Amino acid sequence: MQGMSPPASTPPHPPFVDRPFAEVARLLRPFLPWLALSVVTGIAAGAATVALLGTINQVLNRSGGMAGGLLLTFVSLCAVALVGRVTSDMSTNRVGQRLVAQVRKSLAQKILSAPIDALERYRTHRLMPVLTQDVDMISDAGFVLASTVIALSIALGCLGYLAWLSLPMFGLLVVALAVGAAVQAVVLTRAEAGFWRARDGEEQLHKAYRGISEGAKELRMHRGRRARMMSGQIERTVDGIRAVNQRAINTYVVGSAFGSALFFLLIAVILGWAAASTVAPAVLSGFVLVLLFLKGPIDQLVGVLPNVGRAKVAFQRIGDLSLRFATPEPHLHLDRPAGEVAFVDTIELRGVRYAFAASEGGGEPFVLGPVDLVLRRGELVFIVGDNGSGKTTLIKLLLGLYAPQHGELRLDGQPVTDATRDDYRQLFTTVFSDFYLFEDLLAGEGGAPLPQAAQPYLERLEIAHKVSVRDGAFSTTDLSTGQRKRLALVHAWLEGRSVLVFDEWAADQDPAFRHLFYTELLPELRAKGHLLVVISHDDRYFHVADRVVRMSKGRVEEEAAALVA
Repeated sequence: MQGMSPPASTPPHPPFVDRPFAEVARLLRPFLPWLALSVVTGIAAGAATVALLGTINQVLNRSGGMAGGLLLTFVSLCAVALVGRVTSDMSTNRVGQRLVAQVRKSLAQKILSAPIDALERYRTHRLMPVLTQDVDMISDAGFVLASTVIALSIALGCLGYLAWLSLPMFGLLVVALAVGAAVQAVVLTRAEAGFWRARDGEEQLHKAYRGISEGAKELRMHRGRRARMMSGQIERTVDGIRAVNQRAINTYVVGSAFGSALFFLLIAVILGWAAASTVAPAVLSGFVLVLLFLKGPIDQLVGVLPNVGRAKVAFQRIGDLSLRFATPEPHLHLDRPAGEVAFVDTIELRGVRYAFAASEGGGEPFVLGPVDLVLRRGELVFIVGDNGSGKTTLIKLLLGLYAPQHGELRLDGQPVTDATRDDYRQLFTTVFSDFYLFEDLLAGEGGAPLPQAAQPYLERLEIAHKVSVRDGAFSTTDLSTGQRKRLALVHAWLEGRSVLVFDEWAADQDPAFRHLFYTELLPELRAKGHLLVVISHDDRYFHVADRVVRMSKGRVEEEAAALVA
């Protein structure tokens, strides 16, 4: 027995937000050796760069210029800086690409393993931006990681060199850097809040894009709705995202400009200090030279802050998705071949009950059951009832897509448990009302090659002139809704599984194909020993069924087909 479904609403601040660095560390743990190599070589490149600055300052303050040992030292440091930078960049690139690949595989695995009811609560317009934009943002952040490590090591090396040159002037620099860091912290906080608002806008934009794509025909027929969709949703959302991102990035720009002004102000203070006190020329020139060079790495570090902010938001969104699907369906076998469970006689729902979570509006949740129902091999059973009566929920419980919250599902008298539910599902072929049509075919009926096995069905359903089977896949699925459903029926035929479930298959067919489906195809499949379960509103064909199961307000009453013929 399993607990009730969790509430559909979600907390405004997912738990992951409170521990982003722990999740980042977990993701990066397999790549620590490569990251260590990148950091070490980046530090070496930074140290070599700082040493080059020291060598240049030494040459500027001595007679004879660069000769002898100094020239060899200079060339050696150049080589170390070059090799270190290249190695660090390549190591980080390796980590970044593998990290993105790992995140993509991990998210796909979580989605494939997530309970169906959890997936149904997490809408597509929220899911797709995570799988595309957020993952790409991590890739972009990984690309600049090596240069950031090198810039940081150069900055730290320069600071160490300046401290060695003059502690008093280094103290002034530390004060200036503290002021700049405080400003940057405020900037980062405000800008990151903007990125969160922009990211929420991306979800709404994706939802609107789905609307104009999937509802294109309806929008052509209604000018007012079309105008409202464009101006009231898309343009308003796009402009909102633009404005938020613009303000956030402008905040970074102001902070960066303040940092640049602070740098030159610091140089002016140091020059004034030198004029008022006795400072060795080598120390003064070294300080000014290194400060001017240091501005480049610091600007680079400041420049990556927007990417860091966006990457943090992306990590948190990915972490939120991972947490929502953190509890996979138990015993979901992705690598076990199908067909391991035999169906001999009956499938039974015994006292099955399933209740949905309460809606955000506070309405009463829909409850199905308790349901007692026995289905037998070789039967043709119709499931009928008004919209909202629970037909689809009953089918999902029958298929094992939903686990009963009370009662049990039985196969040939044996309970279907968490350990056997995925094997149990392999008995079924389904065509849902909101079906997805895959192009590839996995098997031919009776072991026949796919083109030969599929051709008779394609011809009988009058789509052979549009579709063929090539290299184990349909040549096209770009068909009308009715033709796509016929193609899905070909899938069902070719899979040859014991139980076939059709959810309003005939709803999009013309009368001739509807008649063919009910009076010829279904009886033929039943004659082959299949159990057929059909959701239907076509009362003219109820007499074809062995039994009709009528649903009403989540409850079931069973009638003999002869009574409704």
